Amino acid sequence: MLRFALSGLSRVTNALAIAANAAGTLAVLALVAILNVDVISRGLFSAPLMGTYEIVQLTVVLIVFLQLADVVRVDRLTRSDGFLNLLHSRRPRLTATLRRIINATSAIFMGLIAYIMFPEFLKMWETQDYYGVPGIFTVPWWPIKLVIASGSALACVIFALKVITAQDRPQLIRAPEHDDPADAKIKKGSHKK
Repeated sequence: MLRFALSGLSRVTNALAIAANAAGTLAVLALVAILNVDVISRGLFSAPLMGTYEIVQLTVVLIVFLQLADVVRVDRLTRSDGFLNLLHSRRPRLTATLRRIINATSAIFMGLIAYIMFPEFLKMWETQDYYGVPGIFTVPWWPIKLVIASGSALACVIFALKVITAQDRPQLIRAPEHDDPADAKIKKGSHKK
């Protein structure tokens, strides 16, 4: 029963992480478009696009927290695994324990960020505070706070699932150029049999 619940929760969090990552990618494309329009309008018309500075600042935060959970999901969060990779061949159980401790610590920190940001989101929702220069460009704060809180909460859940399921060395999304040629020959040979 617990395994079924964890599997279902894992599927839901994975789907949410992938969807948030896709939204983050769309935000990157929108940012590129805005920057190009600003450069063209500055060059051709000597008139910059109003609010570009504010949009860039807020969009970068959105991109980071929209894509955070998926980065955690596929185990691509920037960290130094050199020591753990060396230790894995000699002491796999110790390595698995250390990875669980790191994931648990990460879950705690992501949970704390979500815990701190959610009340700020509610406050900004009520007060309708904004960011920017009045009369030139303003944007409400609450969507940014919501994305930070929800992205951190989703990353926390994914880290917690990694701890609970004792996921030591998860399957990574790998590009073909990263595969070892010797492994490719072994795989091809196994298909011939």
